[in-house]
Amino acid sequence: MNAPTPYTLRASALRNWLRQLSFRDMFALGVPALLIIAAGFWFAARYIKPAPPDQTTISCGAQGSAYESFCARYKPLIEPFGVGVKALESAGSIENLKRLNDPEQTVDFAFVQGGSVEDHPPGLLSLGAAYYEPVWVFYRGRPGLERLDQLKGLRIGVGPEGSGTRHLALQMLAAHGMADDKRRLLPLSGIAGVTALRDRRIDALVVVGAVHSASVWALLYSDGISLMSMAQASAYSRRFPHLTMLTLPRGAIDFVRDIPPKDVSLVATQAYMVAREDTHPALIDLMLGAMKPAHAEASVFQRPGEFPKPDGGDFELHPRAKRFYEVGPPFLQRYLPFSIANLFDRMLVLLVPLLALALPLFKILPQLYVWRVRSKLYRWYGELKDVERQAMLPDTKRSRAEWLDDIDRIEAAVARITVPLAHSDYHYQLRAHIHMVRRRLQGIPEGAAPENPPSAGTETAPS
Repeated sequence: MNAPTPYTLRASALRNWLRQLSFRDMFALGVPALLIIAAGFWFAARYIKPAPPDQTTISCGAQGSAYESFCARYKPLIEPFGVGVKALESAGSIENLKRLNDPEQTVDFAFVQGGSVEDHPPGLLSLGAAYYEPVWVFYRGRPGLERLDQLKGLRIGVGPEGSGTRHLALQMLAAHGMADDKRRLLPLSGIAGVTALRDRRIDALVVVGAVHSASVWALLYSDGISLMSMAQASAYSRRFPHLTMLTLPRGAIDFVRDIPPKDVSLVATQAYMVAREDTHPALIDLMLGAMKPAHAEASVFQRPGEFPKPDGGDFELHPRAKRFYEVGPPFLQRYLPFSIANLFDRMLVLLVPLLALALPLFKILPQLYVWRVRSKLYRWYGELKDVERQAMLPDTKRSRAEWLDDIDRIEAAVARITVPLAHSDYHYQLRAHIHMVRRRLQGIPEGAAPENPPSAGTETAPS
């Protein structure tokens, strides 16, 4: 006789294991469990962000402004990932805020100047400070002016309505009691303001922007126009928390032409990239990834890598921005293409029902399975006990033969129950107890041999 092979042994073990299972009970428990898990997945899927849009909209600034310049830098950093960039021209920070707060406007991001709002606007979150925005006060004439009140009575360009320049300029002029002369505070800025100052249509111009913005660069090289060095810069930074004192060193713009001819004291706010709270997370990651190289290089006023930085300013810092500044880009985006990493990121939400529902169910289901299998036998224990109790009453109205017929009925029903091999001991215990109750009703003492012992092979084997 051939020895069993490993394959035969494994097949035999599998058959024995299958014999120990009740597939009807497993099906009765498994289907509801699967339905519960499916319901959890459906519920979680309702809260999964859809795929990122194929275009993002940024509200930037006026022509020639630093806002416009940086929006142009973002474009080639974002579009290779399959998302187009639409840059909207605007008057400046205040108009950008209005667009973000307007649900009818499809704007995802906007530049907002620090100090433009009084409190944290709901529904808007900051992605961090992008760069310093110095306050440049240019005027016609020789160098020497050091205070804003020295411009009193002159025509001053303070920026158009809706610009952050106008908001900040009026704030500083109001500290000198100069914000009420509306006739002399003209809505000019940018290239139009530069032209007006050169043509003598205004006497001074307030510009809030980066050093490389077109208007600032043009005025620094204009003959007959001087840059004010603010002697009260330190006081401004104390009075207005959103302002910081900066120094433009001598010759920092042009060593050969010695521009500026001496150190210039300035004050500056910071420009913030602000997003709507419901902006798609993938777009948030793309914008943060673009801000890093666009603002990290050194300039006259910042060290390499100083910007962008996790400063929310007037806004709460976006949770994804906070994580970005702490640990860098999302883990998956470091090693996978953007579209695949975003898909995995979205599908991770589905792990919530898997962990919250599936794992507890897998712990409970084996216990429910055992309970369901044994409950088929336990219900007959109740009926057997009831028959025994009533049959032993002294005033029972039924004959002993009738009670024995009930015992036979219970035994026949138990014999038809399908019980897995692993739980057959409970099946045999119940049948032994049925036989014990029958002997008691027949008046056979415990331990005595039955009058008609059952012949071999008459007991029904468990299924």
